[in-house]
Amino acid sequence: MRRCSGSLLGVIFLSLAFSLPAHAQIDHLAFAAGTDEDKALEAITREQDAQKKLAMYQEFVQKFSANPEAVAYGNWQIAQSYQASGDVQKALNYGDKAVAAAPHSLDILVLQASLAQQVKNSSKLMDYAAKGGEVCHSIAKQPKPAGMSDADFAQQVKDETAAAQGSCDFLETSGFNAIQTESDPKMRMSEIEQFTAAFPDSKYQDPVSTYALDALSQAKDNARLLEYADKTLAANPNSLPALLLLANFYSEDTKPGSAAKAIAYAQKAVDVAKADAPDADKSRKLAAGAAHSTIGWAYLKQSKTESSIPQLKSATVLLKGQDDQQYARALYGLGFAYAKLNKLTEAREVLSEAVKIPGPLQGMSQDLLTKVNVARAKGK
Repeated sequence: MRRCSGSLLGVIFLSLAFSLPAHAQIDHLAFAAGTDEDKALEAITREQDAQKKLAMYQEFVQKFSANPEAVAYGNWQIAQSYQASGDVQKALNYGDKAVAAAPHSLDILVLQASLAQQVKNSSKLMDYAAKGGEVCHSIAKQPKPAGMSDADFAQQVKDETAAAQGSCDFLETSGFNAIQTESDPKMRMSEIEQFTAAFPDSKYQDPVSTYALDALSQAKDNARLLEYADKTLAANPNSLPALLLLANFYSEDTKPGSAAKAIAYAQKAVDVAKADAPDADKSRKLAAGAAHSTIGWAYLKQSKTESSIPQLKSATVLLKGQDDQQYARALYGLGFAYAKLNKLTEAREVLSEAVKIPGPLQGMSQDLLTKVNVARAKGK
C-alpha cells in the first residue's frame, strides 16, 4: 500500500475516518501500488498545468465514483484548486462532496471550516467544527485491535492524538469563532449546543457559557436560562457569568424568597471575583461591582435600607469609569436609599452625579434629585 499523492501543493498526507459500529476511527487513505487509482494519481501529479490538472481530477472522480476514498480525495483536490483560484463558493461545494464521501476526515473538515470562515457562514462553520470535534474525541475511544498489547495500543492512541492535535485545535477555535460572530440568539444557542457536545472539555468553556447565558437572556427563555446557569454552576461553581445572571434574575423576580437567593448568588460572585486582589483585572472588578449593586438593590427590595448603602457605595467605586449604565444604576439606588433615610445632602451629592450619565436612568435620577432638593429647601 502506498499513500496517495497529487495535491496541488505537492505530496500531501490525507487522514480519513470512516464509521465503525462503536466509534469513528481515523484511518489513512491509501491506494495499493499499481492499482488504477494509483496510476491515475501519478499521472495527475506529473501534470504542471493547473487547468489540465483540475480536469484530470474531475475525470478521476467520475472514473472511480464507486470508490469512496477516490471520490473524497478527488473532490478534496478540486476544492483546493478552486480555493487557489479565488472561487471560494465553488471550493466549498466540492469540499462538501468530499465530506459526504469521507465525513470523518479531519483534513477535509479543516479545509471546509477555513472556507466557511471566508464566506462568513457561521452555521456551516459550526457544522464542520462539530464534526471534527467528534472525530478528535473518538481517537481515545477507539477499540483496541485484537492481539495488540496495552502498551502498544496506548502509544498508538498517543501518536494519533499528537498527529491530529493541530487540526483539532483549529476546528475548536473555528467553532468558537462561529459562536462569537453569530448575532441571532436562537442560532447562537443552537451552535453552542453543537459546540459543547463536540468539545465537552473545551478551553473556551467559560466564554461559551457566557455567550449561552446571554443568548438565552436575549431570547427571554427563562426556563432554559435557569437550567443552563444551574448546569454551568454544577460543572464550575465559580462561574462568574452564571452567578451574576442568577443573582440578577432573582433580584427582579417577585416570588417570595427571590431577594434572598439574589443576595446569596451575588455574594458568591463578590467572593469569587476578589476585586481587591492585586491581580484583579477589569472584568473581575466589573463583576464584583455588579454583584455589590445587585445585593444593594435586593436589600432595598427587602426594606433593609441601611444594609443597602455599603453595598451600593462599593458598587459605585468599582463601576465608576468602567460601565456607565451599571454605575448609574448603583448611583440611583444609593441616592434612593439616602433619600429614604432622609440623608438629603448625601442623596443630593450622589444624584447630582447620576444625572450626568445619559441613559434610561437619567430621567429618573433627575426626578428624584428634584424631590430631594425640594425636601432640602423645606427643611431649611
